Amino acid sequence: MSFEKLIRIPNDRIAVLIGKSGNTKSKIEKSCHVSLKIDGETGEVFIISKDDVEKIQPFKAMEIVTAIGRGFSPENAMTLLQGENVLHIIDLREFAGKSDAHVERIKGRIIGEGGRARKNMENLSGTHISVYGKTVSIIGDASKLRLVVDAISSISSGSMHGAVYTKLEAANRRNKQEKMKLWEDQDVFY
Repeated sequence: MSFEKLIRIPNDRIAVLIGKSGNTKSKIEKSCHVSLKIDGETGEVFIISKDDVEKIQPFKAMEIVTAIGRGFSPENAMTLLQGENVLHIIDLREFAGKSDAHVERIKGRIIGEGGRARKNMENLSGTHISVYGKTVSIIGDASKLRLVVDAISSISSGSMHGAVYTKLEAANRRNKQEKMKLWEDQDVFY
C-alpha cells in the first residue's frame, strides 16, 4: 500500500525545498524513498511513497518538508533522520493572542539580540530552533524537546532569559549525573 500526503508550505520556502539544481529535493526523495511533486505557484507538496518502503520513511519526509517550510535549512531539517529526532511546532498566538505586535515582541525575545537567545537555547539543549512567521519550530531528540518547549514557553510568557538558561543548565547537569550513575552501577568484569 502506498502513502500519499499533501502538505502546503510558504511559497518563499519552495526554492529552499527544491535546492540548487534540485539537490535538496533529490536528497529527501532518496533518503525517504518517496517522490515529491512540488507546485511552485501554490506551495503544495505532494509526497508519494514507493511501494517497497519502510513505513516510517514517508512520515519522516513529511516532517522534513514541514521543517523546511517552517524556516529550517535543509541540513538541519535532514537531522530528523538521525536517532529519535522529531519536529515540534509552537504557535506563538497561544501566548500573544491575535496581536501581530505581541507576536513580533515574543519572536524578538526568543531570537534575542543578534540571535544570541536562540543560539544559547540550541547550545544548552542540543536542538535546532527556527523562528518563522507566527511559529517557533524545534528539531531535537524527544527527551530534550520538552525542556526547550518549556524554555520557549517561559520566555514567551515573560520569564527572564537568565532564569531559563539556568533551568536548561540544571537539566544538563542532571542528565550527566544520571549517565554517570549508570556507569557507576555497572559491574565490570576483567
